[in-house]
Amino acid sequence: MSVWIVELKLEPTDERLAARPAHRERLARLHDDGVVRMAGPFADDSGAVVIVDAEDRTSVDGLLADDPYYATDGVTVTSVREWRPFIT
Repeated sequence: MSVWIVELKLEPTDERLAARPAHRERLARLHDDGVVRMAGPFADDSGAVVIVDAEDRTSVDGLLADDPYYATDGVTVTSVREWRPFIT
């Protein structure tokens, strides 16, 4: 299992704000399942970070594809990177 960081750019569109509650509920379920470690927006709401445990990049891409939020106007996935933390 690897740790992955997904970074998002966020814009204040009506579509994004309307889709956010369902997205946060989904992230909470994935957290309960041990898939999402942490998630949240930057303080200025210009972007967000989601940290997930996944086997590989294909698995991360599948998680993103399964959540309509990531394809919503106002949400841009700017990077998906494998992370190797030494302190957890």
